[in-house]
Amino acid sequence: MKICYLADANSTHTKKWCGFFKKKGYDIHVISLNDGQIEGVTVHSFNKDLDKIRKGSSFSKISYIKYFKHIKNIIGKIKPDILHAHYATSYGLLGALSGFHPYVLSVWGSDVFDFPKEGFLQTLMIKYNLSKADVILSTSKVMAKETKNYTNKEIVVTPFGVDIDKFKPKFKKNSNEIIIGTVKTLEAKYGIEYLVRAFKKAKEKCPNKNIKLEIAGKGSQKEYLKDLCKELNIDDDVKFLGFLNADEVIESFNRFDIAVFPSTLDSESFGVAAVEAQACGTPVIVSNVGGLPEATNPGVSSLLVDKEDVHSLSKAIIKLIGNEKLRCNMGVNGREFVEENFNIKDNFNKVDDIYKSLIK
Repeated sequence: MKICYLADANSTHTKKWCGFFKKKGYDIHVISLNDGQIEGVTVHSFNKDLDKIRKGSSFSKISYIKYFKHIKNIIGKIKPDILHAHYATSYGLLGALSGFHPYVLSVWGSDVFDFPKEGFLQTLMIKYNLSKADVILSTSKVMAKETKNYTNKEIVVTPFGVDIDKFKPKFKKNSNEIIIGTVKTLEAKYGIEYLVRAFKKAKEKCPNKNIKLEIAGKGSQKEYLKDLCKELNIDDDVKFLGFLNADEVIESFNRFDIAVFPSTLDSESFGVAAVEAQACGTPVIVSNVGGLPEATNPGVSSLLVDKEDVHSLSKAIIKLIGNEKLRCNMGVNGREFVEENFNIKDNFNKVDDIYKSLIK
């Protein structure tokens, strides 16, 4: 089978999709607006700065349309069995305009939660792009429900799982200290500020506990968060880990006693990091937004808190700090939950079945 993805070649998600289907022996091509390389995959790229496009006005975000004829020619030369666009706006529009079928479209978050609400034309664009797809995929039920506002077509939920042979419990936690941690991009929408403030409260409430906070990731809020830690006089107990590769993420989730994901927006369509943490046997605390509750088993493998609520978050942290047995039980439950629901092989094999049904 020959698959052509319209997707960001630098995205870890794109690389996982390509990696899985490449191992099946499929011929994989990626048409990416920005430059990038994926081992064993043919990448056709354009020198576009996606970050600049995303931060621009709504209409500057469609500047990539000038590449449409070139992209259509590339698709014609590839002659794929399946064209699959990731993201319902940029790549989704290019896929829709190409007129190629079978055409699969994956929605990812802000493309359906935020973009259509920017105006009438944006709503029309999303409706048009969805109308051209033979199959529409969503990583969560909550995002599928949101997408239904713009189409009458069926939305197939295909969760974005993890490699449970890599993300797994590897060693026992250090009983001398309790590490609370997160692995997210350091941007406001991921709510790391609320975690820092909640950690401060937890330190005050549990003075006899040796608790530490580790924050992994890079982003525009890094210096702000570091200054906030100094302001709260907790900087000696907070470690910024920077960007982590996949192996370092696995090691960190194994080291954490508690993983926290306090996102603030519903466009957090799924919680891959929360799934990864549970796969490593770590209990998680997540905010009640978007697809985060679906990515965990609230009350069994996770504690659910209100978004932007420092008191609620600190209370959840304190509950887990004070109960080692609960942490251990939730960790075991989390691993079982991921094995049953988010094994990436099962999730991608479902997509493979969809591909095969389209080319019969």
